[in-house]
Amino acid sequence: QVQLVESGGGLVQPGGSLRLSCAASGSIGSIYNMGWYRQAPGKQRELVATITSGGNTNTADSVKGRFTISRDNAKNTVYLQMNSLKPEDTAVYYCTARFIGKPGTYWGQGTQVTVSS
Repeated sequence: QVQLVESGGGLVQPGGSLRLSCAASGSIGSIYNMGWYRQAPGKQRELVATITSGGNTNTADSVKGRFTISRDNAKNTVYLQMNSLKPEDTAVYYCTARFIGKPGTYWGQGTQVTVSS
């Protein structure tokens, strides 16, 4: 069984910062990549950023320059540092992971990020 446990969401004012964390545990073996998606009310889920075990990243244009994804391979944890937050960043943020030898993508339960004054 694989678990992805997210933390770090909350309410922040525009221009503020938050850091999300997601730790993978269970029968995970080797991780291929981890990442973050988000879903705002009434909108489709969208990619925010992903990072491979080798450190290669893919970041959505809408957050480039403001959000930074990183990971600690020893802790099987991925982070999302979010700076200069805007109201349009308000969404549920989901952690994802793909593992070598395991089909499909695993998802966390989601953490709410609300950017509002």
